[in-house]
Amino acid sequence: MNLTGGIVLYAVLWFLTLFVVMPFGQRSQQDAGEIVPGTPAGAPANLPVKRKMLLTTLISAAIWGVIAWIILGGIVTRADIEALDQMFR
Repeated sequence: MNLTGGIVLYAVLWFLTLFVVMPFGQRSQQDAGEIVPGTPAGAPANLPVKRKMLLTTLISAAIWGVIAWIILGGIVTRADIEALDQMFR
């Protein structure tokens, strides 16, 4: 894995993790009892964006570290992936 591949892998993991983390602990405006005029009742109320971004960064860094260790450590190689394709044929 080169530098560009590592950055792209981290960016993809970060956004996937963000979409998983965003709904946790979310309260809608209807649940909070304070619906802002012009917004749907299901819109989030007081979403802690900084906390979600920090949590996303920490989780995706840990996942990236494990995947980078697997790739750079030679645990899974391209030849292994090609052999995996042959198993299903």
